[in-house]
Amino acid sequence: MTLLAFDELQSRSQSLSLRATAMVFEDPVSRRLLEQIERIAPSDATVLIIGETGTGKELVARHIHSLSRRSRNTFGALNCAALSENLIESELFGHEKGAFTGALAGKDGWFKIADKGTLFLDEVGDLPLGLQAKLLRVLQEREVVRVGSRQAVPVDVRIIAATNVNLEEAVAASHFRADLYYRFNVATIHLSPLRDRPGDILPLARHFLKIYGDRLSYGEINLLPAAEQLLLNYDWPGNIRELENAIHRSLLVCPGNRLRPEDFKLSGVRAVDATPAISITSLENALLRLCEQAPPQLYDLIEETVIRTAFEFCEENQVQTAKLLNISRNVLRHKLAVYGMLPNGQKKTADGGIAAVALA
Repeated sequence: MTLLAFDELQSRSQSLSLRATAMVFEDPVSRRLLEQIERIAPSDATVLIIGETGTGKELVARHIHSLSRRSRNTFGALNCAALSENLIESELFGHEKGAFTGALAGKDGWFKIADKGTLFLDEVGDLPLGLQAKLLRVLQEREVVRVGSRQAVPVDVRIIAATNVNLEEAVAASHFRADLYYRFNVATIHLSPLRDRPGDILPLARHFLKIYGDRLSYGEINLLPAAEQLLLNYDWPGNIRELENAIHRSLLVCPGNRLRPEDFKLSGVRAVDATPAISITSLENALLRLCEQAPPQLYDLIEETVIRTAFEFCEENQVQTAKLLNISRNVLRHKLAVYGMLPNGQKKTADGGIAAVALA
């Protein structure tokens, strides 16, 4: 199991949450993520982390920082969705004494605090447009101006931004500046949801069992096989955060030292085994696993599988199959013949009749 305990990183920052000690790279999807992190981390490139809430975006940002040349300097984190526009500006850039009501003293912002280090901007898609313009200027000029001041102060900060919204759609809707998006989108990490990396579920669960078991002085706690299966079958819409909370809650109600399925009170959201919808991410992950196996004639295998599945789904109706696949009927006829899906070089017509296939 590849589990990073982050003891060294924790010694540098005592504010780490439990989730920040639980980076798991057991699933093939997560192992590829680790390889990407290790390639990106040594550079000073701006990083954009895209993923659902609870997938560990800050954790990935901290790991990038810990592997960078800036690791001995400050890692700052700011949730852009948690504060008003005025407060975010002060938090980012700092303010002078008397700059606004309640500013009884001057204060450095996170750009100054994290100088020579890394600044993580979570939920950057929620930044107000006015502040986006100011942030863009800081990134371009590498200097900040405190609220209430006219003097620019140079800063050297690596930016890691994160969002759970589609920034391209936000740009198209004029909710996010295109120039700022391009500035962020230098190195992009797509963080898969927990349901798409099932190999990480049980290692994470055991890690949280150990953490909370020690906190509660419970000694060794184990999962019954049926409980393990429950965790593997659940969809985890809240991702790692939901798994952590589920483990913590189950320990509080468990009567012994072995967790049972009934100790988990999971939400009413559907489980994985209840006919899940196939997402593009799931398809990509399946194709990546197939690429790892490197079967001969991989492209032909994938194409044949797609055509055969669609043909069977459409009850061997060529017109409907071609429409479903968005290809011409002639192309479909050729592919059906190539992959031997028509008897004796014949094809089924739209009305169910049989006609000969004429191939060039």
